[in-house]
Amino acid sequence: MQNLKYLSFILVFLSVSTFAQSKKPNIIVIMIDDMGWRDVGFMGSKYYETPNIDALASKGMVFTDAYASAANCAPSRASLMSGQWTPRHGIYTVGTSARGQSRDRKLIPIKNNEYIPKDNLLIPKVLRDAGYITCHAGKWHLSDNPITHGFDVNIGGNHAGNPGSYYPPYKKVPLEAPTDDKYLTELIMDRTLDFVKTTNKKPFFLYYSPYAVHTPIQSVKSLLSKYDNKTPWNGQNNSQYATMVENLDIQIGRLITVLRTLNKLENTLVLFSSDNGGVYTITKQRPLRAGKGSYYEGGIREPLFAFWHNQIEAGTKSDYPVSNLDFYPTILEAAGINVPMDKVLDGQSIMPLLVQGKKLKERPLFWHFPIYLESGNEDSQDPLFRCRPGSAIRLGNWKLIEYFENNDFELYNLKNDIGERINLINSHPNKAQKLLTILTNWRKEVNAVVPTELNPKYVEDNYN
Repeated sequence: MQNLKYLSFILVFLSVSTFAQSKKPNIIVIMIDDMGWRDVGFMGSKYYETPNIDALASKGMVFTDAYASAANCAPSRASLMSGQWTPRHGIYTVGTSARGQSRDRKLIPIKNNEYIPKDNLLIPKVLRDAGYITCHAGKWHLSDNPITHGFDVNIGGNHAGNPGSYYPPYKKVPLEAPTDDKYLTELIMDRTLDFVKTTNKKPFFLYYSPYAVHTPIQSVKSLLSKYDNKTPWNGQNNSQYATMVENLDIQIGRLITVLRTLNKLENTLVLFSSDNGGVYTITKQRPLRAGKGSYYEGGIREPLFAFWHNQIEAGTKSDYPVSNLDFYPTILEAAGINVPMDKVLDGQSIMPLLVQGKKLKERPLFWHFPIYLESGNEDSQDPLFRCRPGSAIRLGNWKLIEYFENNDFELYNLKNDIGERINLINSHPNKAQKLLTILTNWRKEVNAVVPTELNPKYVEDNYN
């Protein structure tokens, strides 16, 4: 009987340690800035050229229904690093929440946190405490220095959300400019490769977060003529932006080559995604609606794949809705690290899906944006704002958007209408009510504050 109990214990231990190898895997999170859902070849683009990214994606699992946890940079990155919904860390946008003209804002927006709270335990700190050497490379955006949040090495990261220029002097970026005309994306990869080459004794965590392809849109001169003469595709026709995408792909190709040369690629988990949708005036994500800043699919649906040699089956695809909130628990499980005591994680590990192909339970995804984001366009809710205060939920194929100003709702069946053109709120009231109930209960659970105070400077229907 004792032997049976011992055998049972061993089996249980092995089952929970399936993904934690005897040698902990290296972990790389590649988080592109402002890259849209269809801005890469593996998601269908026929204009942008990303052969290195596509090759790596083909050797892993591609997610067709992947999301950022917010529609713009800082909140999405804060959620990725903390593993928490935006109401828990309070970062909803960049800078002040009072965006746009006061006369156009019906409600007083909720105050925005500009810095990630110091007591929020971020993923690099957990990994470093578990024996990893940690490196941040590129855009940080959450505090003045990523070193204070668990990184051993910082390459070019501070609170700035974009460089002043991709050519020297880079302005805003804390990197010494070279004497030549080196493009910033290339310089950051140079320094990143220096780090990778020194990691011989410990597993490493690399958060590769290039400033590209965020504005300013500045062409890589050697690539421009190719795209100037290339046929546009599906609303993608910005040749300068295209050179930035290809240059980024070249740098990722350099990283993969070095990892392979050093025999480190085989035991490296790579998660690739973007922090929000592409900027609508620069690149289109058709058939998705709108772009960065909007809570339509074009603002939050992202390219995403996971690679891990001999762990994740090559050439696989999943339509299971995932979020960058899932990165934190997934990384911990891959590394064999328990969730720290008292750390609240809102995502789930997708490792069973990645390495075993297990079907995961359906769950809702949420977004909460109690403020304003200016610069609307013809595909946004209105010409003045990309998004007004509201919340959204996706559950299964259904998505509900609630707007707080006028108690308006939009309901879409994403399976039949991925472009969110047919509002079903009147024809499916029961479905809408079910989703609203779940959404309302979630807001209570995470203390998501809804703005209700009227703005005395508001001019009714000013935008009409």
